[in-house]
Amino acid sequence: MAPKFEWWAKGNNNNNNRKGTPVVVKMENPNNWSMVELESPSHDDFLLRTHEKSRNKNARQLTWVLLLKAHRAAGCLTSLGSALIALGTAVRRRIAAGRTDTEISSSSGLQKQNPAKKSKLFYSCLKVFLWLSLILLGFEIAAYFKGWHFGTSKLQLQFIFNKGFFDWVYTRWVLLRVEYLAPPLQFLANGCIVLFLVQSLDRLILCLGCFWIRFKKIKPVPKPDSISDLESGDNGAFLPMVLVQIPMCNEKEVYQQSIAAVCNLDWPKGKILIQILDDSDDPITQSLIKEEVHKWQNQGARIVYRHRVNREGYKAGNLKSAMNCSYVKDYEFVAIFDADFQPLPDFLKKTIPHFKDNEELGLVQARWSFVNKEENLLTRLQNINLAFHFEVEQQVNSVFLNFFGFNGTAGVWRIKALEDSGGWLERTTVEDMDIAVRAHLHGWKFIFLNDVECQCELPESYEAYRKQQHRWHSGPMQLFRLCLPAVIKSKISIGKKFNLIFLFFLLRKLILPFYSFTLFCIILPMTMFVPEAELPAWVVCYIPATMSFLNILPAPKSFPFIVPYLLFENTMSVTKFNAMVSGLFQLGSAYEWVVTKKSGRSSEGDLAALVEKDEKKTKHQRGVSAPETEAEKKAEKTKKKKKKKHNRIYMKELSLAFLLLTAATRSLLSAQGIHFYFLLFQGISFLLVGLDLIGEQVE
Repeated sequence: MAPKFEWWAKGNNNNNNRKGTPVVVKMENPNNWSMVELESPSHDDFLLRTHEKSRNKNARQLTWVLLLKAHRAAGCLTSLGSALIALGTAVRRRIAAGRTDTEISSSSGLQKQNPAKKSKLFYSCLKVFLWLSLILLGFEIAAYFKGWHFGTSKLQLQFIFNKGFFDWVYTRWVLLRVEYLAPPLQFLANGCIVLFLVQSLDRLILCLGCFWIRFKKIKPVPKPDSISDLESGDNGAFLPMVLVQIPMCNEKEVYQQSIAAVCNLDWPKGKILIQILDDSDDPITQSLIKEEVHKWQNQGARIVYRHRVNREGYKAGNLKSAMNCSYVKDYEFVAIFDADFQPLPDFLKKTIPHFKDNEELGLVQARWSFVNKEENLLTRLQNINLAFHFEVEQQVNSVFLNFFGFNGTAGVWRIKALEDSGGWLERTTVEDMDIAVRAHLHGWKFIFLNDVECQCELPESYEAYRKQQHRWHSGPMQLFRLCLPAVIKSKISIGKKFNLIFLFFLLRKLILPFYSFTLFCIILPMTMFVPEAELPAWVVCYIPATMSFLNILPAPKSFPFIVPYLLFENTMSVTKFNAMVSGLFQLGSAYEWVVTKKSGRSSEGDLAALVEKDEKKTKHQRGVSAPETEAEKKAEKTKKKKKKKHNRIYMKELSLAFLLLTAATRSLLSAQGIHFYFLLFQGISFLLVGLDLIGEQVE
């Protein structure tokens, strides 16, 4: 039996675990040798060596990190340089093209309603302010080099008795400012500050209300039996007759998506009817939409096509005409979707159950979501605004007041509520807000569903967004003039009257654009040339930054854009102010109805695949060698002849840009830090928007 050497293995392992004593053998010759035992290194020596190695390693890592950051910085500088070059090229191309908004409006035939003259008056006033500021800036620069110090608050008396002509003129100018210009300017500034604080308080209360809703997890919930009946398919389930309407006008980019979406709504086919309400004046678009309707009819969908020869009343007239059909009396509810909206199949199953056993409920409104919210800077900034509108304004008003403005689409109305409120009226360009206010005065309640979304598009070009905002801000002022007597005479409570008149109309529709434009675009630049009237730093910086922070909370991914958002909102104030004035005083441009241009971007989900599948199916049914329809042939021809899109120069925004930059230069002479930076960046923002560099760029 072989001997076991387990003891040797154990001993060897123990020796391996211990640190041995180093030995040096000295040999002078083979017969004379000696062993010298060296002192073994201590534990501290090992730690010291390890520390030195790690320090060297850390130093190398730090060097690599610094080199990597330097490389990234160089890359950023390179990309920044290329971006500046591209920006300069775009500016040069825009100026060389010379396409301005004034030329386009005069050549588009809108002069029949004469809005161009009203717009020119506003533009002329801005030009007067600009030229006056340039003259005053030159005067102030000359005074600066003459020795006048702008930082002192008191008048320098040594210059009053100076016999120089320039000093005498400048002294009279200073006295004129002190005695006649500064008091009314300061009074106007204080008034705007008060309005600003009131509106900021309203915004803060809305945010607190939204926080309370989230904290308490408050949301509208339909009766459990209605949901269970729908899911189980019970014969006694709440499945009323539903009418679905899609009003559209020359929207060939999106008609297929919206028709496909509503035809795939999950609702019994015998209890739903889809109306395609086409106001298109383009025969090719009419043919395309009609063919799409026929395609879905052949697939079993209950869908009808209606076309009006006369576009009287625009969208309101279109909806009113459709509601006059004899078969509408068989339906209890109507769901309305604009041409670019794509409801999910379960939309009706999430909205209709709220009406069961709730006879006072007149409207269920769903939230919008956007398929192109990250397309460019303009769409990102719009997403911030609309996220706050739905998450905060609509939800808070729904929970605490049972009233909010109907958004015109992605909502379900009880037809009885529409009829009781007088139906659709063509008296304003905001027919959705009009019917909501009249329904509220008749005692109907509204519900907003923040968790039910309907996909749609945001305007990608500044031109389309500008026209949309003009309609959205002129229409409420038209409606305010028309419905104010009815609100006062109505039988609703005093609290609801106060909310409707002061909060809904005056504060959020009139005061907001008024003080935003007047305070930051007119009064602030004027205080640079009349320094005796002052705006505190907290008005210019701190409160606007706080309000922008609150606005951006519902869209937390947009926090990097908080500064552009603040500047852009002030930039849009010129359009909103102009629209508000035109609506309030019945100017011609208040009655313009321009359909917002769509790009035809489909949703990322199953809808695009569904449309593609249907297209393949119809092509297969026709056969491979089957000729194209006449509508398709015409559409192909018109694509080649299609009008090219162009970026434009917006003269009002450019005038305000130079006005603010001129005031920033004057502020720099006075060493006013926060005012200078605000005016500088706000002026640059107006400049970028005026040159149409913020939205879609057409090569």
